[in-house]
Order: sequence, then structure tokens, then C-alpha cells
Amino acid sequence: MNNNAKVITPFSQPEQLYAAVDLGSNSFHMVIVRVVAGSVYIIGKVKQKVRLAAGLDRDMVLDQPSLERGWKCLETFSERLQDIPVSNIKIVGTATLRLATNADVFIKKAEQILNHKLNVIDGEEEARQIYLGVAYTSANQGNSLVIDIGGASTEVIVGNDMSPIHLVSINMGCVTFKERFFADDTLSDQNFERAIEEATSLLKPLIDDFISFDWQQCLGASGTPQAITEILVAQGISDSIRIDYLHNLKQQCIDCERIDLLQIEGLTESRRAIFPSGLAILIALFEQLNIEEMQISGGALREGLIYGMLDNMQQNDRRLQTLKQCIERFHIEPEHANRVKDISLSLFEQVQNQVLLGKVDCEAILMASAMLHETGLHIEYKLHHQHGAYILSHLPMVGYTQQQRAGIKTLVQCHRQEIILSLFSSFHPEVRQALLILVRVLRLSCLLSIRRKDNLLADFTVEASDEKWTLTFPKGWLKSHPLIDAELANEKWQQYKVGWILECY
Repeated sequence: MNNNAKVITPFSQPEQLYAAVDLGSNSFHMVIVRVVAGSVYIIGKVKQKVRLAAGLDRDMVLDQPSLERGWKCLETFSERLQDIPVSNIKIVGTATLRLATNADVFIKKAEQILNHKLNVIDGEEEARQIYLGVAYTSANQGNSLVIDIGGASTEVIVGNDMSPIHLVSINMGCVTFKERFFADDTLSDQNFERAIEEATSLLKPLIDDFISFDWQQCLGASGTPQAITEILVAQGISDSIRIDYLHNLKQQCIDCERIDLLQIEGLTESRRAIFPSGLAILIALFEQLNIEEMQISGGALREGLIYGMLDNMQQNDRRLQTLKQCIERFHIEPEHANRVKDISLSLFEQVQNQVLLGKVDCEAILMASAMLHETGLHIEYKLHHQHGAYILSHLPMVGYTQQQRAGIKTLVQCHRQEIILSLFSSFHPEVRQALLILVRVLRLSCLLSIRRKDNLLADFTVEASDEKWTLTFPKGWLKSHPLIDAELANEKWQQYKVGWILECY
């Protein structure tokens, strides 16, 4: 045997590593992924607050301290990039490097540090890449409005599935607005109004072009929307971002009087200085674009760069791919997952025309909950509904919004044993109403498929109102299936304890 021969192991696949570096106006980001059997797994993320845009003077010249902060950050990135093939790396600069008259000074040294070319992309290309990053990590629900508030620019895009339809990049961002409207660190109503008015004036010439599109969902990509979502979660609110929350947060900022005194539950220290300026921009966007609610996307510019390098990957439905990966990862029995999914969707089809569901994507939440309800069996049986909820609450689920993931987790936790209504209290009333209907569907579907055989499933009909549901089986069926009859009797009791009525004939 040749002692110098290279030993190949199943995990020795450097050609499967990819990296994207985004030199933003507020933060520098690096994400590293590994591609296995067509699936993308993040194995490393680095983020440093550089606040490059804060170094721009009135003549658009970057000062020396900002240049130094950027170069120092890139030195840490450089070491990690040495392990990745050059062809699998993309490094881009955005708004500040577009604006800075001495950007060439920064770029020349940055390329020496990174030993790789740095491309400064224009605003439209940045918007396009942001949209692709969102589209690859979110589900297609018709036209989508995507918003990304950066440090020095804000990108607004309308697209459908993988195709951006109309996009703009606007020269306003949370760092530049901080320097213009909150430079004295004072959080006054006047400073907020000045920032909102300026954002509004920049948006007004563009509004009609976007209003003409009928979008089905609005997605916020990282930054300020992410910070607001973290605040809502920390304060026990499982909901989309809505305009009344934004005005409430604005008042909380004003009540704190100064940025160095800004204390809002859920707001991180690293985000505090630029949060008010980003909030002012987002308020203007909501008001001018008539946005009712915004969800957080799973990706943005970096993900767009990564997936752009993987153009040979199949463009499968991101949700189905996520469910397939979870089933394999947690050794869920695929046949039973599909069995419960099928009976859930069949039951839901009968119910949906009899009850009020609002605008919630019920089928997506129900399908995922049904297929993943046994995730917790990976740990043990007795409390597997709780184990499953815990796992799903920490699991990134590509294609699902944060609110949908919260709904899926809650349904899984309540699919058996006691119904805990308090778990639904943090959801918006419209979402809560839908989830309470879905949990009844899921519980009955799991119960009716308890013998885990397709040929033993019953034909049944359901009549549903807000409180009372009636299941009707073929004559004599329940008597000939005493196990399911007994389980239904227990389910009647569990539902009765929370004020619901279940009748079975």
C-alpha cells in the first residue's frame, strides 16, 4: 500500500463546501454551507457589526476608522475561506461601497486580505439576489412583496416564485438614517417624524408601481423586521408584524428618551443604536404600501448568492423538501406520516366550509403537523408530543414562515393527551381561531389511524360548528372497532374539559 496515498472518507468532500460573503453597510456577514445529496446545510455563520456606512462624510468619503474596522473583520473571514474552493466563493459589497468615492481604497486591500475578488453589485442586482434568497427559502404563495432594510439602502421587490417582477433599491438605511435623524441620540417624536417623512418622500414616486401588483404575502428579509420579530417573541406574541405593533414600539422608544437608555424586552444590545431609524423606515413602508402584515423570510442576500452558485440543483417545492428531510432525520415512519396527512386533509376538506378560518394558510400548517407529529418518538414515547414540539421549535424549516413554524410546533404539542389552550393565547385572534380548528382535525386524524393500516380506515362524515363537531360512521362500524370507540370516548372527555363538544355515531 502506498503510505502517501490520500485516504478518502465519506465526509472528505471539500468540493461540496460553498461560502457567501456580504459586505453590508451595517454588518459584514459570511455563511458557509455543505451540500449533501441535493440538500443545503449551514455549517457556519459569522456576523460582525462594522457599521461601514457610519464612516461616510458629506462628500461620501469613508473615514479611516471605518476602513480599518472593515479590514479587521475581513481578516477573520479570510482564515475560514482558505478551506473552501475558490470557485465556490462569492464576495459582494453593497450600498456603502457603491456610494463611497474612495471605495477603491477599501476594495484593493480587502482583496489582498481575502485573496479573492470582491464585486460591488448595483442596487438592482442586490435586490434581485435578495429576492432569490427569500424565494429559495420561502414557499411560493403567489405574488410576494419582499423588503430588506439595510444599513444604507432599502430594497423593495415584487416577485412570483423564483422570478422577481419589479424591484428597486432606495438610498435609505438604518445606519445612514441614524446619522441624519438620530445623531444626537435623542428619541423624540420630532426626530421620528422627520425620519418617517424623509422615507415617505423617497417612497412616494415608487408607490404606484408596487401598489398595482396584487401580492399575497409580504416578507421581511433580516435586519429591522427580524429584530421586531425577536421582540414580539420575547414579549410572548406569536404574530406577524403589524402597523399597530410598530407604532407601539415607536412610543416605547420615545418613552426611553435616548438611545443609550433604550431598553425594550427582546431588543439585543447590538441592534439598539440603529433600531429606531430602521423602525422609522419600516413604518413609512407599511403606511405607503398599505401593508397589513409582514412575515420574516428564511433568507436574504447571502442565501441568494449561495443558491445562485447551485444552479444545477432541482427547484423542488421547498416545503416538501423540508418535510422529507425531517422524516429522514428523525426516523419518522413515512407511510404513517402520509396516512395521517391524508386523513387530516380529508377531514379538513369537510370542515373548512363549515367554520370561519380567516386568511391563514391552514393546509400548509396542517400537512406539516400531520407528517411531523411523531418527531418526538426520536427521543421516547410517553411525552413524544412535548419532545416533538421542542425539536420543531429549534428546527429551521425552509419554506415556512416563523408564524407557521410556531403553529406547527403548537399543533404537534397538542396532538395527544391534554389540550392546553394557553399554548394558543399568544397568537393573533384570527390565527388562534384557525389553529384551534386544526388541532381538533389533527387529534381526530391521529386517533382514527391508530392501527397504522390503510385498509382499516373508516369512511365518515363530519358536521362542524365553532364548539360542536359530530362524526358519523357507517352503521355498526364503531361497535366492531372497540379500540377506536374507546379512544373517541376519551377524546370526548378531553374536548369537554376545554368547552368543546364531540359526538360520534
